[in-house]
Amino acid sequence: MIELLKLFFVFFKIGLFTFGGGYAMIPMIRQEMLQNDYLTLDQITQFIGIAESTPGPFAVNMATFAGYHTHGIVGSLFATLGVVLPSFLIILLIAYFSDRFLKTKPARAVLYTLKPLIVGLILSAGLSVVLHGVLGDFMTEITFDYIALIIFSVVFLVSLFYKKMSPIHMVLLSSILGIIFYGL
Repeated sequence: MIELLKLFFVFFKIGLFTFGGGYAMIPMIRQEMLQNDYLTLDQITQFIGIAESTPGPFAVNMATFAGYHTHGIVGSLFATLGVVLPSFLIILLIAYFSDRFLKTKPARAVLYTLKPLIVGLILSAGLSVVLHGVLGDFMTEITFDYIALIIFSVVFLVSLFYKKMSPIHMVLLSSILGIIFYGL
């Protein structure tokens, strides 16, 4: 049961921390599957092809296949529920607060800023699949850095609230946070 809960929380984290749909999830899925020894890089690449060619949302298909591969039918249920639940909960919250939330400048700025980031994630995912197909296991060393994501998010949020913040100050803030989290 503990392994099933771990699988659930791995896919819950994937569903919670990735924006832009299934393709934007590929880098994080790859890292989590390799880090937890759920799938090999070849299996991930094969499952991407299978998930793309079967009906339904890519992320749900990928979670279902990975869960089934690791823990059978029960694993597929836990993984699928894990990847779907964050979006479901976020949509419930947005629906509750949507009128007030979406009309605010910070919310519009966040949504506007996320668009190019999502395009970058999708391009990164496609490139990683192509590179793995061409170069093989070369891509296993690439990981997702949560601390860098936190630093980026903090600087991004600060820049939203302080519109006149210069790029120099943003670089300094990023540097200070980098030193705090990573050391010299």
